[in-house]
Amino acid sequence: MIGFGATPETTSCSRAGCREVAGWRLDWRNPRIHTEDRVKTWLACDEHVEFLRQFLLTRDFPLRVSPLAVDVTEGA
Repeated sequence: MIGFGATPETTSCSRAGCREVAGWRLDWRNPRIHTEDRVKTWLACDEHVEFLRQFLLTRDFPLRVSPLAVDVTEGA
């Protein structure tokens, strides 16, 4: 789990079986078990962003989808 604005350690898509490079982040929480300050992040490639978004929305989870901003200067 990473917080809003944090850079993920890996940029692979979170869809089961997919190892494509992610270009999107989906920040969400399950309000039945998570407090408002606990947010989970999934990453998605272009092919799976809509699938993962719909998966979370059908469960009525609060969700924010945004482009994945990877710091290319990190480690330089």
